[in-house]
Amino acid sequence: MPDSDTSARRRHLIPFAALSASYFAHIGFFNPYLPLWLKDMGLGIFAISLLTSIQAATRLFAPYAWGALSDHTGERVKLLRLGASVALLASLGLWFDLGLWWLAAVLLLMFTHTSAMMPMSESAMAHLVSSGGAFDARRYGRVRLWGSMGFLVTVLLAGFWFEQFGMAHFPAWTVLTLLAVVISAWRLPDLKEEVHGHARKVAVWPVLKQRAVQWLFASIFFHVLSHMGIYIFLSLYLDSLGYSKTMIGLLWAVSVLVEIGWFFSQSRWLPLMSLTGWLVLCGAVTALRMGLTASSASVLPVLLLAQMLHALTFAAHHSVCIALLSHHFPGRLRGRGQALYTVAGYGFPGVLGGLAGGALSAKYGLAAVFIATCATGLIATVCAFRVWRLQHPATDGQG
Repeated sequence: MPDSDTSARRRHLIPFAALSASYFAHIGFFNPYLPLWLKDMGLGIFAISLLTSIQAATRLFAPYAWGALSDHTGERVKLLRLGASVALLASLGLWFDLGLWWLAAVLLLMFTHTSAMMPMSESAMAHLVSSGGAFDARRYGRVRLWGSMGFLVTVLLAGFWFEQFGMAHFPAWTVLTLLAVVISAWRLPDLKEEVHGHARKVAVWPVLKQRAVQWLFASIFFHVLSHMGIYIFLSLYLDSLGYSKTMIGLLWAVSVLVEIGWFFSQSRWLPLMSLTGWLVLCGAVTALRMGLTASSASVLPVLLLAQMLHALTFAAHHSVCIALLSHHFPGRLRGRGQALYTVAGYGFPGVLGGLAGGALSAKYGLAAVFIATCATGLIATVCAFRVWRLQHPATDGQG
């Protein structure tokens, strides 16, 4: 029976890996090249930062709303299918050039239905990537690396395509990649988690009152705020320094390659320290990465080194956060825990990073964004150290 159960889990994980691959294939072309498409349309830097911030704005409400609904109904897979399908239909609006507000409305509708997909997917497969009730880093890494592979493929192909044919095909890329997401969502196993009457009454506030959880979310906020310099402004920054779209795609690909390497081998490295120890290390390396990008992005070897640090600043940090959230938000709290991670990590930081970064770069230049994100990386490190102090030397799931 244990062998058959393990085999069944592996079979169920394959469709989740396909969804991760297709979703991040969409993100892999959309996020790096959306600012360049908007620039090609003649928009200024502040308008671009406003439009790119819409994705983060939807993460202030959509993930928690979808997560709470999925917790209460147990229908995570059906909700994933609904979200993907509506996003695909909304993306057709990108074909029509009806002005700034039309574009903002289309992006708002799209992002409202895609911003919660990964939190719901993480929650839906949570019991499949656990072993004896504990987070299984190896199993989770094997699924998540397919997302990185999808990102890698499209960030390279799109860079080459847009270099050769221009940015006019951006809407077509959006529709095709979202179609792949829809197909993957409909191929997920039709799993429904059993909902008991008392499960609806499980409250999240007692968990949020814990000091360790509060400092954890604070560290996540500042850590991802640092990365908004990368997510929103890196392509524009490199373009301003004279890098071609093909080279920009290759530089993004470097970061994804090391990310894949981390996810594939993380079960070897994570046990070397406690999860909270890794949290501190990831924060410190983030500050270093942003400092290198701010000061030496025109020096290709230094920029390559900075991009390679993505293995720690994103991949390791993400896995550590998922493991800590699995510990603090078990069972019927999973959906809301994952949603809060998205809100705290990619909602508020995305809005603040997009708007503040747009204003900062308009006045002082794009390099100033990365100086600011270096500072927020240091703040994230201090917050992570507080988490470590509160939980060390007590075991936190890995150490």
